[in-house]
Amino acid sequence: MHRIFRKDQVLTIPNLLSVIRLALIPLIVWLYIGKQEYSAAVAVILISGATDIIDGFIARKFNMVSDLGKILDPVADKLTQATVILCLTVKYRWMRGLIVLFVVKEIIMAVLGYMAIQKKDVVNSAKWYGKLNTVVLYLVMTCLILFPSISETVANVLIGICICVMLMSLTLYIRFYLNLFRTN
Repeated sequence: MHRIFRKDQVLTIPNLLSVIRLALIPLIVWLYIGKQEYSAAVAVILISGATDIIDGFIARKFNMVSDLGKILDPVADKLTQATVILCLTVKYRWMRGLIVLFVVKEIIMAVLGYMAIQKKDVVNSAKWYGKLNTVVLYLVMTCLILFPSISETVANVLIGICICVMLMSLTLYIRFYLNLFRTN
């Protein structure tokens, strides 16, 4: 059995927190779209973000880092991000461009990550530029949800910042993986 599926690698607190983040996704949609309870939606997003920080801390502090966690954590993160971006496309037209870029970026990242596993037998953790991208994205999404009467111009500037940071992150990840594949 591959090491990713060993019991001690699956049943960890960080992995459980990632699963909880996945379970919060339908609640975010229901609160934002169904109930239009924007403050509650942000609260759930913040709880989700807190579990992301906590699971990373626990994984490193208590030596619970697992290859499954290195996959599950970003999947939970990316699905949460995609969900919130999709919710915001209802109100903000420029979010459509952001979701397209987001999907393209994540497909490229998934392919490069899969290639790294196949060619180098490694699962890479997030880099600082990926974390910056996540922070900027969450800050902008939180602002757009908490301030629904924000002007279209300000909203578009915030979304534009997200697009720029996401493009920078994608570029730096591509460079990282190309360098990784060049090394023996």
